[in-house]
Amino acid sequence: MDYNGRLATFPREIRLFIVAFVVVLSVGFATGLLFIKHTDATTSAGIEENYLGNEEDEMAEVMKFKKGDREMLTIVHTHILSMSFIFFLLGGLVWITRFPKKWKLFLTIEPFFSSVFTFGGIYLMWLGLLWMKYVVIASGILMTLTFTISALLVINQSLFPKRS
Repeated sequence: MDYNGRLATFPREIRLFIVAFVVVLSVGFATGLLFIKHTDATTSAGIEENYLGNEEDEMAEVMKFKKGDREMLTIVHTHILSMSFIFFLLGGLVWITRFPKKWKLFLTIEPFFSSVFTFGGIYLMWLGLLWMKYVVIASGILMTLTFTISALLVINQSLFPKRS
């Protein structure tokens, strides 16, 4: 079965439906990134402080406390499950675009690893492996890049099927 470029053959209405879905999915993803920025968790120190607290810092503007067991398990559980659905759905759309197979394989498999490394890394950092904050940053950046490239690829080829 040849699925490469199949998206361009879909009726205009279906392609617009796909664009609407990917745009709303992207807004949701971007909102998550804004939340990370709002919690000052965009640096290694900020990530550590967000999950392990800052009670010892008397100069802290906002007091943060170490997250509890249930809260950490809820964060990891919900994020890994939701990210797996997000990347499964977006990945399915990537596979029907016209794009090199090796790149599609990377764009569709990598985010699953990044999801586990990002949220598993947060959990392991919370358990005391403080160096995991660097894994969290690297995998989070890679996950965001693959999402962005995949979303733009699908939107572009849905809106402009003749160019693909």
